Amino acid sequence: MDPEIKSLLTQVSTATLSLQLLKRGIRRVAMAGVKPLVGDQGRLVGPAYTLRFLPLREDLADPAVLAVLGYGPRRVIEEAPADSVLVIEARGVTSAGVVGDILAARLKYRGVAALVTDGAVRDGSGVAATGLPVWCAGSAAPASLGEHVGGDLQVAVGCGNVTVIPDDIIVADGDGVVVVPAALAADVAAAAIDQERFEAWVQQQVEAGRKTLGLYPPDAATQAEYDAWRGRPEDGQT
Repeated sequence: MDPEIKSLLTQVSTATLSLQLLKRGIRRVAMAGVKPLVGDQGRLVGPAYTLRFLPLREDLADPAVLAVLGYGPRRVIEEAPADSVLVIEARGVTSAGVVGDILAARLKYRGVAALVTDGAVRDGSGVAATGLPVWCAGSAAPASLGEHVGGDLQVAVGCGNVTVIPDDIIVADGDGVVVVPAALAADVAAAAIDQERFEAWVQQQVEAGRKTLGLYPPDAATQAEYDAWRGRPEDGQT
């Protein structure tokens, strides 16, 4: 991932990014029901590396499959690249975990940036203790084979009712997870920085007692006022 784009995206919230994508006609970008496993995980940015879980089918879910070298949920633990975000489609099923503490520890050791899933994790406290940032829909005791069969790696998946394509940019913070199409990342990142700069100025105006009508969103006069403020030395800060 381009370091400059990553740096910009790390500075802006998922709320800001969702609005910038909305302005570009892309509405379904925020994962439903996917939240931080623990508080204060910060903001995380990285390219998606994907795994799909399929619905349970008993003839494919013998526990012996966990030892098969080609089994997707085991392969992904060793193949997801450092600095990537492992995105696991679990169809919103939260009655079985898709990753537990041992696999989370391995991902952390290998430098995977985070885990995102619309399913649950097992051993929630143990997963948290590994230090791997996790955004998920909850925790559950049963193993994945209670509800899922492992599917393909590095294919388009649906996570939290959002389509995720490998190498899409995942941005996760305290509000949840937003997916930024890779082709739009540079443009969206730059615009998001501008939006947050403008909103910080608006916040100052509101806290000083100014009405929001004509201010946010800005009318022509407000835009001119802001542009003049922006033109001051050191980006309007002096």
